Amino acid sequence: MAKIKIKKTRSEINRPGDQKKTLIALGLKKIGQVVEHEDTPNILGMIKKVEHLVSVEK
Repeated sequence: MAKIKIKKTRSEINRPGDQKKTLIALGLKKIGQVVEHEDTPNILGMIKKVEHLVSVEK
């Protein structure tokens, strides 16, 4: 499968707890941090949940 890069662009302050937990599950802690994941349906669903806090590159 293809790899995708996910970059945290905004803070999780004043966001619901499930969005905070999703960012942690993706491995994103600091703004500007980039992680690489496989392009699976699970990861894509997590990205969709926090798409306003991250940017994605294929």
